[in-house]
Amino acid sequence: MAAGSFVAWRGSSINKEVHGGVRAAWFMYVVTVLMNTVIVPNMLNLVTYFHGTMHMGVSDSATTVTNLVGATCGFALIGAFLSDSYIMRSTTILLFGPLMFLGYGLLALQAHLPSLHPAPCNVEAELSNCKEVHGWNATLLYASLYINAFGDGFVRSCMPSLGADQFDHRDPIESRQKSSFFNWYTFGISLGGFIGLIFIVWLENYKGWDIGLGVCAILILFGLLIVAAGLPFYRNQVPEGSPLTRILQVLVVACKNRNLELPEKLEEAQESITETGTRTQSVEVLSQTKSLKFLDKACIDRGKDGDWAVCTATKVEETKIVLCVLPIFFSSMIAYVSNTIVFIFTVQQGGMTNTRLGKVHVSPATLFIIPTTFQMIMLPVYDRFIVPFLRKRTGYVGGITHLQRIAIGFASMILASVIAAVVEKKRKEAVVQMSLFWLTPQFFLLGVSDVTSFTGLLEFFNSEAPRGMKSIATALFWCEIGLASLMATFLVDVVNRVTRHGHEGGWLEGTSLNSSHLDLFYWVVAVVGLLGFLNYLYWAKKYVYQHNPRMAEQSVDHDLP
Repeated sequence: MAAGSFVAWRGSSINKEVHGGVRAAWFMYVVTVLMNTVIVPNMLNLVTYFHGTMHMGVSDSATTVTNLVGATCGFALIGAFLSDSYIMRSTTILLFGPLMFLGYGLLALQAHLPSLHPAPCNVEAELSNCKEVHGWNATLLYASLYINAFGDGFVRSCMPSLGADQFDHRDPIESRQKSSFFNWYTFGISLGGFIGLIFIVWLENYKGWDIGLGVCAILILFGLLIVAAGLPFYRNQVPEGSPLTRILQVLVVACKNRNLELPEKLEEAQESITETGTRTQSVEVLSQTKSLKFLDKACIDRGKDGDWAVCTATKVEETKIVLCVLPIFFSSMIAYVSNTIVFIFTVQQGGMTNTRLGKVHVSPATLFIIPTTFQMIMLPVYDRFIVPFLRKRTGYVGGITHLQRIAIGFASMILASVIAAVVEKKRKEAVVQMSLFWLTPQFFLLGVSDVTSFTGLLEFFNSEAPRGMKSIATALFWCEIGLASLMATFLVDVVNRVTRHGHEGGWLEGTSLNSSHLDLFYWVVAVVGLLGFLNYLYWAKKYVYQHNPRMAEQSVDHDLP
């Protein structure tokens, strides 16, 4: 590990016998489980809370959740910028994580005090007597939600990167351990979701939202204490300045030099340039690529000093990597829209079915145990058996490339949308109330999507990013999901506007799904998903990997932790 790049607690030097490795990563695994015991069930069950307790409409309940997801992922980008530039990742988590505790605490208080939420009523049977949350109570609700989202965004941008920092690529044993880290990180999300969908959803639906949200606040606090307990064992990357500033420097200098000719021996000029004010032993050296050659003009030395006058080859290559990844970022964001929509509306769809299994009443949100259980089974099988099997036949380190893995997930999303449309039409036409478990196929396919596209995107952005942009890369992953959620909100609004006729509301503006046209909307989602998938395939085929996916892992980027 490069001297000066990583330090232990309080800035002391690293001792590999004490700091990092699997022991330090275990703190991340446990915290990931605890955090997602809270985050996953509430992301799904809050739709029920908004509709049943706060008396929001079907469309407003869903779009409030998608807006919240989008905001959380946007805040993750801010958290990543701070942790890559100014504050160590563990410090960032401990500084901003308490906002999650505050947010859930305020939500629990609002659910507990009758004066802070609308009076109970049956939204389906007593529509005229049900008043939607408004005024000060609405302000308190949204403030609580977005305070929580702010803290959540900072935590989720730092957690995967902090966990990956605990492994040294130059050590053969730690290198193999790091190669599996993101699969097990995703497994922690699934395990936490599994526990939460049983325990938290049961508390919220049967013991009261105040008790359920109060327990969520306690679990968040417990998770932060575990992060703090691991401080003596972490390897912490020292922030090396703003990566966004380095990108801007390359773009500005290249623009200034746009009329200059590239010298024949540009490599020699590049090698003579050193980073001003940085420790050269910690600088990651990136090999020169032939793409975006106009950016190489930023390396031309015109005899002036300073970061805004001439740039290193490494800075230029960092900028090239970011620009080359952007088409994948935007195309996969469009393809991911259908995943967000199907997940959210399936909860409401399940609420209109027969949710009894014998004498047991099953909450619609609890049905997400099906894809979560599949993920928990599939991820270890994929990591321990499928990847080694495919690796021997394809030569790829991950069995298949990251982009191929993502494509499988997007294809499953399209199929899930089609099945959801067929099932919803059958539900509305059924004389007898349909069983909840008719929704199992679409849940299963969404589980396939998470095992492939979710983990694949996270691995792709992290593996392609330069060392100084790992948190930014993780945040881009969350930001992509957040922007997909906002696009889902936009799609709902557009469809409602287009299908609104006179006094008749749009397809999703009914008071319940029985008076809405969710089946037709699912077909629109399938078409959008297909177009997004084809667009993604175009850019994925053109993409050239920064690191050859067929190379042995130990030979790739030894400077990475």
